[in-house]
Amino acid sequence: MCPQAAAGGRRAACRAPGAHNVCRLLSRRAHGFYAKDAGVAHRKNLGLLRKIVCQESTKFKNVWTTHSASPIAYERGRIYLDNYQCCISSIAQEPRILYQKPKCSKSEKIEDALLLECPLGEMLPSPSDYKSSLIVLTVRNWLLRLSADSGEILEKIYLAGSCCKFRYLSWDTPQEVMVVKSAQNKLPAAARQASIQQSVLFYLAVFQVLPLSFIGMLEINKKIFGNSVTDVAVSNGILIVMHSMGLVRLYNFQAISEQFMEQPFDLGHEFNWNGQVGAVGKYPFGLPCNIKITDTPPLLFEASSLENAFQIGGYPWHYIITPNKKKHKGVFHICSLKDNALAKNGIQDMKCCSLEPDWIYFHPDMSGRIIHVGPNLIKVLKLKEVKNNTDQIEIAEDFTIVAKRENSVSSAVTVTASGRVVKKRFNLLDDDPEQETFKIVDYEDELDLLSTVAVTQIGADGRAHLDFHCNEHGILLKSIPLLESWDVTYSHEVYFDKDLVLHIEQKPNRRFSCYVYQMVCDTAKDDECSSHEKTERVFCKKGGRIFEYI
Repeated sequence: MCPQAAAGGRRAACRAPGAHNVCRLLSRRAHGFYAKDAGVAHRKNLGLLRKIVCQESTKFKNVWTTHSASPIAYERGRIYLDNYQCCISSIAQEPRILYQKPKCSKSEKIEDALLLECPLGEMLPSPSDYKSSLIVLTVRNWLLRLSADSGEILEKIYLAGSCCKFRYLSWDTPQEVMVVKSAQNKLPAAARQASIQQSVLFYLAVFQVLPLSFIGMLEINKKIFGNSVTDVAVSNGILIVMHSMGLVRLYNFQAISEQFMEQPFDLGHEFNWNGQVGAVGKYPFGLPCNIKITDTPPLLFEASSLENAFQIGGYPWHYIITPNKKKHKGVFHICSLKDNALAKNGIQDMKCCSLEPDWIYFHPDMSGRIIHVGPNLIKVLKLKEVKNNTDQIEIAEDFTIVAKRENSVSSAVTVTASGRVVKKRFNLLDDDPEQETFKIVDYEDELDLLSTVAVTQIGADGRAHLDFHCNEHGILLKSIPLLESWDVTYSHEVYFDKDLVLHIEQKPNRRFSCYVYQMVCDTAKDDECSSHEKTERVFCKKGGRIFEYI
């Protein structure tokens, strides 16, 4: 969602013309060539790391594994287990427990979390603000800021009483403005039977972060936005309201807060609100609902899309929708935000015959490109002006990545040696497990690498490999086999974070596994670590948790 001017920033640090080899770059750094500009030095260091990661002799070794009965989360070198009560550093070759808290009660359960990092070049009120912290939302409507390294509570805010249940955290502007959203308000069955109407559907509380300050709280009311509202979000200063039947409406959130703000409040200050006297963000009063929308705000834009799927990005601004009919599932229209005109070649349809649908999104590298992922094909598309018509935009192919599949020609009719004609009753799906299929596509912004996970499953044994591609041209630079078996029926997440690869797997009955891979360059030892053959495993207990080493 950024202009093409930022695209010159396709993380070009690693692609400077006349790039030197690693030894030359290290020598130049030692002689102080980049000493006057910390940004240049940092980019050169990432360029060095990229070269090391992608060189042939570099391997990624599965250094340890752990299992859990609760979900596992990963944030910037930290692995969180037991509902964020246990934090493990993923940087060391052996698991290092940063902190472990006693098991919490159900009333203290954490519903959602966001990692908060210090902004550059700003003076902050507390020394602890300069270190990474974790914003967590508990089941009892407490918003806590925890130290990411110790778990110590740095700040706590009480949001509201029993009138609503806050459940979700998200960024309006990453690392600047945070939104806390309630679950949808539903009346008890007895109230519904008595024909009592519930007009307030959602509550949104909005905060500026570091230092944490309260911007305002508002309610999404049926009387204002209509009876068909199903969901709501705030992103990049836009209030997004989703309706049944696929309708998506956009409003200017800043204009709403300025127009309908009844009174601003500061956290911790005494207030008198609707007859209640208390402190803002303190128990039992919580936060006042100080943005009261009394009339329908001006509509910025609306579109109808299947399952409310709607994205904005590119330059000039475009949006992606799927026509609002089930028969169009898997068909994507790329249109101009200015006049709703369909771009030339703006209908993207892979015509996949698969159990899982293909997906499309704007490239997170801020280049304005689009990534379209199918079972065996990844297309990276770009927006460009039509020749001899600068008013029209064309969707063109930048590059493609194709899965490695055998070129076997399947015929619906075969003839046996005896001359008997046999007709096939079915054809293979495009995402048949026995054929290599793309499951995950991600972007490592610091190394400017596009990563893909491709899986092939024969019987019960599935094999996956993580590939690194040049983000500029799609060239394959590195392939890393994942040693553990990959079952396509399980849920998987794969994180590539500079010199670390993390695979989190969810098995049936809420069993979770975390496999940690780290970059090594000792080829003599690590050739055996890249094979799928079973190697001897060692088990170790730390902090009451069992870890598995290879």
